[in-house]
Amino acid sequence: MLVLSITDSAGLGLKSTVEVVSEANQYKQEFATDAGGNLFIHDLHFGVYQILAKGTGFSSASATLNIRSEIPVRYRIELKIAPVSASVTVDIENTLLDPYRPSSVMQIGREQIRDRVASLPGRSVQDLVNTQPGWLYEGNAVLHPRGSEYQTQFVVDGIPLTDNRSPSFGPEIDANDLESINIYTAGIPAEYGRKMGGVVELNTQRNALAGLHGQLILSGGSYQTAESFGQVQDVWGKNALTVTASGSMTNHYLNPVVPENYTNHGATGDFSLRYAREVAQSDHFALSVRHELSQFEIPNELVQQQAGQLQRGDNSETMVAVDYQHLLSVNVLGNLDGMVRSKENGLSSNPLSTPILAFQDNHFREGYVKGAISVHRERQEWKAGFETDNTFLHENFHYDITDPSQFDEDTPGKLDFVQSRPDLEQAAFVEDLIRLGNWTVSAGLRWDHYQLLLNEHAFSPRWSVAYYLLAPKVVLHFSYDRIFQTPSNENILISSSSAISQLSANVLHLPVKPSRGNYYEGGMEKAFGDRLRFDANVFRRDFRNYADDDQLLNTGVSYPISFDKAVLYGLEGKLELVHVGKLSGFASYSYIVGNVWFPVTGGLFLGDDVDQVLSGVGHFPDSQDQRNTIRTRFEYKVSSHLSVASGLSSGSGLPFEYGGTEAEALAQYGPEVVDRLNFERGRVKPSLAVNASLMLVVYHSERADIRFQADGENLNNRLNVIDFGGLFSGNAIGPGRSAYFRLNASF
Repeated sequence: MLVLSITDSAGLGLKSTVEVVSEANQYKQEFATDAGGNLFIHDLHFGVYQILAKGTGFSSASATLNIRSEIPVRYRIELKIAPVSASVTVDIENTLLDPYRPSSVMQIGREQIRDRVASLPGRSVQDLVNTQPGWLYEGNAVLHPRGSEYQTQFVVDGIPLTDNRSPSFGPEIDANDLESINIYTAGIPAEYGRKMGGVVELNTQRNALAGLHGQLILSGGSYQTAESFGQVQDVWGKNALTVTASGSMTNHYLNPVVPENYTNHGATGDFSLRYAREVAQSDHFALSVRHELSQFEIPNELVQQQAGQLQRGDNSETMVAVDYQHLLSVNVLGNLDGMVRSKENGLSSNPLSTPILAFQDNHFREGYVKGAISVHRERQEWKAGFETDNTFLHENFHYDITDPSQFDEDTPGKLDFVQSRPDLEQAAFVEDLIRLGNWTVSAGLRWDHYQLLLNEHAFSPRWSVAYYLLAPKVVLHFSYDRIFQTPSNENILISSSSAISQLSANVLHLPVKPSRGNYYEGGMEKAFGDRLRFDANVFRRDFRNYADDDQLLNTGVSYPISFDKAVLYGLEGKLELVHVGKLSGFASYSYIVGNVWFPVTGGLFLGDDVDQVLSGVGHFPDSQDQRNTIRTRFEYKVSSHLSVASGLSSGSGLPFEYGGTEAEALAQYGPEVVDRLNFERGRVKPSLAVNASLMLVVYHSERADIRFQADGENLNNRLNVIDFGGLFSGNAIGPGRSAYFRLNASF
């Protein structure tokens, strides 16, 4: 938090405008002080910020501030009546390289969000995260190449959401509603736990100028896509009220399983309200309410389409969250966060569905509380706290088999399952951030308790260290994270129920234990001048009881499973340009190897699947074992009103293990899909998608801003098979050549 006071030479407060910029964090925002010249800015990530204050009748004044603590930083800027600008520098001035960052974290600021969000409806934070090196978004899940796709944690305004956030499992978070994003891949703070494939911090809080301001976004394009987003904020005195609403529809909601893109219509809606108040200089209060919903069709295979199958999914979520901050003293800050939410997830099938009619009506109710104390003492930043999360699960599943030839002879033709159970999880943590000259050390300890089908607990130490070499402008860093990762609660009750044993005479049923693992990462960051940076990292992740997922019969209903162990290792590098003349952008490369070892240690397996997993020995490639991935994006500012951008993404292909023959694959998916598969190597053939954007400032003034954006995706029109159906994975095809258009007006 940053607390600014803008005064004249006599020390009297001035009403003024303040621009805050951090090139390293991709952050740029303009604010207005109150009548007394005071300004409160929340949720600034650690880093260096350039401050520019302007007042009518006064010269501008600038300052460079380094935010290193959660304790509010207070600073006074004096404006003078003079024809020249005043300038003052506080702490370091390097805006490209942060020598005090011990962890591996990527930032996406408001500027990047605005420029990178295309018009595809439901273009959520998952899609935006996918633009970052090392992340792969499949449309049905966010995949981090270092962990399971169902173990990504989203932290929305300080509230962790640990359930699956992919579009087929729950409503997405609209990227238009975001102020900033921080992505942790290593050196993960001890306050985060439970789902540790990756941690994505999302900040939706708006810090607009005083008065009434708003934004309207209209967009549309290929696949009969249309979307609208509106946001209005009123800031008066110490109060801020923000209301947002959005709606979208498309015929490409999920990644289809065949190029024809059968039955893939989807629609979403979102509404949120947030009220924040600076109760006093030592107190901040915020209340937010959010409701999201989606309705969509499940893409058909060729055989299902010929039969006339139509499966529909729907989900909705309502969440109320409260955040209270109190400055106990100059160096002590207390936080208390609370959240209650309700989430529902449904699935239905028409009578022509084959080989099975599946129906699901799951929901849960969740209550979450987190408390923390932060203490700043000279070179140290202490933080300690607790969290408790109580989730009450309810599962309701029913099926009717329509084609018995696709199942074992002893499989019952019908099943009805209804069950409820609480998922109780608690944690406590303590961490310390120490800065000693050119050294920065972060150390933390976390305790977790998990109680659902099993009752387990664990201690997780974490530490990271960074050393800054001033002359060559190089930061060296290394981190170790011990993790305790709880199983996904998606359909975990049905997969663990004794009633499921009637589905087959051949059943393997084992309780799914939490995953435990060790993450190691080392790397360096090198700045070349003030506009060019190179990052390189090597990493290794070792797991026991490695988490994965499987499908119940042919229903599309997934549930958690686990294997004995897994090892993932690799390297990644990124070269980033920050406004080198009129050019900015990045080029990145990542290499990963992932292997999973038998035997199976948890989950449900039926019929022939039992024989396959019991006979399995040794190891097999992890579903995220994409050896080579390249991503680029460069933007050129033609003029103050026109920018063009282009980039590409390419992957060497994921592994697959198809249970049928190549002829069966042709009947299910068609020759175009089969042509993109290498059955001899057991890998999908390499993918390549070339993208381009045009951004035009139609109108700009102090009161209004209108921008137009056109985006082209997969301009080379390659059929990119992302994943192919097998024993433990689904089938997914990326979008073909497509175009989207976006009009953004703000006032």
